[in-house]
Amino acid sequence: MCGIVGFVDWRRDLTFHKDILVGMTQTLIPRGPDAEGYWLSPRAALGHRRLVVVDPQGGLQPMIRQRGEDTFILIYNGELYNTPEIRQELLSRGYHFEGHSDTEALLLSYLEWGPSCVERLNGIFAFGIWDSREQQLFVARDRLGVKPLFYSQQTGSLVFASELKALLQHPDISPIISREGLAEVFLVGPARTPGIGVYEGVSELKPGHVLFYSANGLHIRRYWALPNNVHTDDLETTTAKIRELFLDTVERQLVSDVPIGTLLSGGLDSSAITAIAAVALDKDGKGPLPTFSVDYADNDRYFKSNDFQPDADGPWIKRMSKAFGTKHTNCTFEISDLIEALKAATLARDLPGMADIDSSLLLFSREIKKHVTVGLSGECADEVFGGYPWFHRQDALEAQTFPWTLHVENRLQILSPELNALLHPHDYLQRRYEEALAEIPLLPSASSVSHQDSRSLQGNAQREARIREITYLTLTRFMPTLLDRKDRMTMATGLEVRVPYCDHRLVEYAWNIPWEMKAIEGREKGLLRHALTGILPDDVLWRKKSPYPKTHNPIYLLTVRSWLSEILADMNSPILPFLNVPALRDLMRLSDTMPSGSPWFGQLMDIPQLFAYLIQVNYWLVENKIRIL
Repeated sequence: MCGIVGFVDWRRDLTFHKDILVGMTQTLIPRGPDAEGYWLSPRAALGHRRLVVVDPQGGLQPMIRQRGEDTFILIYNGELYNTPEIRQELLSRGYHFEGHSDTEALLLSYLEWGPSCVERLNGIFAFGIWDSREQQLFVARDRLGVKPLFYSQQTGSLVFASELKALLQHPDISPIISREGLAEVFLVGPARTPGIGVYEGVSELKPGHVLFYSANGLHIRRYWALPNNVHTDDLETTTAKIRELFLDTVERQLVSDVPIGTLLSGGLDSSAITAIAAVALDKDGKGPLPTFSVDYADNDRYFKSNDFQPDADGPWIKRMSKAFGTKHTNCTFEISDLIEALKAATLARDLPGMADIDSSLLLFSREIKKHVTVGLSGECADEVFGGYPWFHRQDALEAQTFPWTLHVENRLQILSPELNALLHPHDYLQRRYEEALAEIPLLPSASSVSHQDSRSLQGNAQREARIREITYLTLTRFMPTLLDRKDRMTMATGLEVRVPYCDHRLVEYAWNIPWEMKAIEGREKGLLRHALTGILPDDVLWRKKSPYPKTHNPIYLLTVRSWLSEILADMNSPILPFLNVPALRDLMRLSDTMPSGSPWFGQLMDIPQLFAYLIQVNYWLVENKIRIL
């Protein structure tokens, strides 16, 4: 993967402003530690940092192609998994390739098909192309938003970049947040409303969208949406199709000119990827497959089974590694390292994040990078196939809010009265929830469950409609949080991680599958389990879902509580005006027996993570010198 930055300006000659371009690009060195490149013209400036994965010499960027007197310049962050098919099509149309990189295939695709080229791409990407013929910037983002892209439109100019930190290096963009930004951080975070960049004047290019910018202004168009089809395949056909798509997806994503491995937790999702990858590499004479797992000091001592994490991962990891002959590395971290990395994780994400869930992945990625440059990970299977508890729990199905924030009061109670009065938390969250519901494509034979009827779900049709809502919310509002985490924490270490369950063909097909088929035999991801029969050992195949591992050591709670106490005692701490300090101190005094078992976000973020999140917010405010509008 890579990092991209660029800007177009109709007011000044950009050939005199390379220093701005270089300053922005240099912030993305961790994303692209292997090479850099710049291109400037009077109207447009493009910068690139490269992580070499495929075709070291043939994939240099910015990549430039001439057609007559017209020039086309590409900067690209991502990976295309259907490059062979695209190359073959372009060769048949008379194009000549100088290398074998997907970068070249992408640029030539634009030359042949123009902006509609994105509809032919299978991969994860964010890219920008300056078209000198049209005097236009074209920017695109992949369908599911695996790769990030932010932008800011100013008077007579547009600036874009892979990460917020790069945008903030442009002199026209300042670290200012308004009421909306505060609401995103204190009410929605660590999630983020699609399209919102938190900083004032900064936006996110939404997944499945393209952007055009010229002297005529800014235009954004959606090129992909979840299909609205009635699923007519029977169970046998559906199972076979899921199996076929998944096998093809994993095998395609093994393409690499550098060492590749898998992240292995011992759960269904990562084990399936590992099994397919191990067999494929062995067949090609490239085995054994490197695999990697994460754990924490003394976790075996303190682990306690609960509804969200029923058993420990260690024995299952060993089971999988032995069964498929992988070369396994277990990465174990001390609690002190985990807590110290909260700062680095905040800087990597550019925003307060998922506390130790982020920092552990950052540490994990650093260790993986010592062995491989590319990894495959099991993110997003739960979103696509209905694995989370909120797909199965009646309280979540009946709740008129995002189902991963059922215990929102756990965070609202510690916000200052002034902030609550400013943000109107329940109104803001309800508006965002209803906006999301309004987007959902309904099947011709289905109708959305109304607010009045949803409290007493009755009948299969109502339940099917409600779970369709939950699935859409999860795919478009919860999954991006995990994809942001995966991208920023891994790319901060120069590690490229691919997510096979986000293949758009798999997501499109699974989206319209009826719930009774997805949850066959009453099991979470029951359909996926059936599709993987014979690929995994039966005990692994039917193991109860367990989320990303977190520490259970009480030292973690004690340490973040102490750190937060220091922040509260410092009258210069910028977070203080936003907190109900007496209420927070009361919660801290009562937290010896935490976690509460009622997470305020997702499955893993309970009271210890709330304390860590507030630490991250304060650090973010300090390090970025945030100003409140």
